[in-house]
Amino acid sequence: MKLFKAANIFITCLVLLFIMVAVGTVLVRGLPHIPFSLTSPELIFAIRLSLLTSIISTAACLIVAIPIAYCLARYNLPGQSLMVNILRIPLTLPPVVSGVCLLLLFGTTALGKTLAGLGLRFVFTVQGIILAQFFVNLPSLITVLKAAIENVDIRLEYVARTLGYSQAGAFFKVTLPLIRNNILAGLVLTWGKALGEFGAVLMLAGATRFKTETLPISIYLNMATGDMEALMASATILILIAVITLAIFERVGAKPFERLPDL
Repeated sequence: MKLFKAANIFITCLVLLFIMVAVGTVLVRGLPHIPFSLTSPELIFAIRLSLLTSIISTAACLIVAIPIAYCLARYNLPGQSLMVNILRIPLTLPPVVSGVCLLLLFGTTALGKTLAGLGLRFVFTVQGIILAQFFVNLPSLITVLKAAIENVDIRLEYVARTLGYSQAGAFFKVTLPLIRNNILAGLVLTWGKALGEFGAVLMLAGATRFKTETLPISIYLNMATGDMEALMASATILILIAVITLAIFERVGAKPFERLPDL
C-alpha cells in the first residue's frame, strides 16, 4: 500500500516538475523581452489581431453552441448519435487537417468562389483566422454546454412552463442562469484555445506579416527568420495568458450550480 502510494506521488511530482521546468525555461528567458514587445509594431499588431479574432470567434462559438447543445441535450432526434459524432470531428482532427479542409472548401469549390464574388473571402484573410478558430473550437464548447444542460433537471423547465413560460422562456429563465458558470468557464477555455490556434489558421489564412500575423503565427515567422527576441516575447505572452486563463477557469468552473432563480 505504501509503495503503491509512493509510486503514484513520485510519478505525479515527476510530471509536474517536467512541465514546470519546460514552461519556466521559456518564462525565464522570455520575461526580459516583454518590454521589447511593447515597443515593437509587429508584436503589437500580432497581439491586437490575436485578441480581436479570438474574441469574435469565441462569441460566434457561443451563439452557435448554445442552441446546438440544447438540441442535443433535450431532444430525441433520429440519428442523434451520428450527429454528435459529426459535430465532434473537428475536435479529433489535427488542426492542420482542419485548415486544409477549410482551405479546399472556401478556396476551390463553387461555394468558396461564390462567397468570394460577394466580397466574403476567407483564404489568406483575417476572416479566415476567425473561421479557422471557430471551426476548431466550436465542438469543445458544444460538449461542455451539452453536459451542463443535461445536469439541469428538466422538471425545472416543466415547472416554469406550468407557470406560463414558453419553452424558450423556460430556457432563458431557468436553464441558462443555472449553467452560467459553465458557460463562463467554457468561454474562457474557448478563448484561450482560439488565441493559441496555429495549424488551422496557418493553412487557411496563411502567415503574412502585418496582415494575418497572430501571436502563434508570429512565433512561426520569427523562428523561421531566427529572431529569438521576438519569438521569446510572443511565446511568453501566450504562456502568461494561458496561466491566467486556467486560473480564471478554475475559479469560475469549480462553482456549483446556483440556486433556482425566482420565477
